[in-house]
Amino acid sequence: MEKLLKFLDGEGKDYGLLAARAGIGLCFFYIHGLPKIIAGPALWARLGGAMGNLGIHFAPAFWGFMSAAAECFGGLFVALGLLTRPAAAFLAFNLFVATTMHLTLHQGLAAASHAIEDMFFFLGLMLLGSGRFGLDQKLFKGRF
Repeated sequence: MEKLLKFLDGEGKDYGLLAARAGIGLCFFYIHGLPKIIAGPALWARLGGAMGNLGIHFAPAFWGFMSAAAECFGGLFVALGLLTRPAAAFLAFNLFVATTMHLTLHQGLAAASHAIEDMFFFLGLMLLGSGRFGLDQKLFKGRF
């Protein structure tokens, strides 16, 4: 039992961070981001329209592409632990916009809950970084 507690207090945290990063990051890459990147400008314009909830009404296709890119490449970077903090920041902002969209459309907290939960996950990752098993540690000594 003592060995388990020592592991959980030490390396276990890095393994936990790796599991969370890889799982959520790969889901964002493959399930959310990649299909939106592949879908093209018509979907990007529809996605980018959500920026209107923040008072930004110009270039919806650009904002939609940026959203898709954040989910696709940000998810991949988070999974790899590469530039984790900036990638997590883009994803957290993306999910803030999604939360705002759900609430503005009066869909309620239940509809917005997935975006809210993921937003807080990425905010936490912004603060924690990639952990010992991320590429940030190998390439940048953990600065990102």
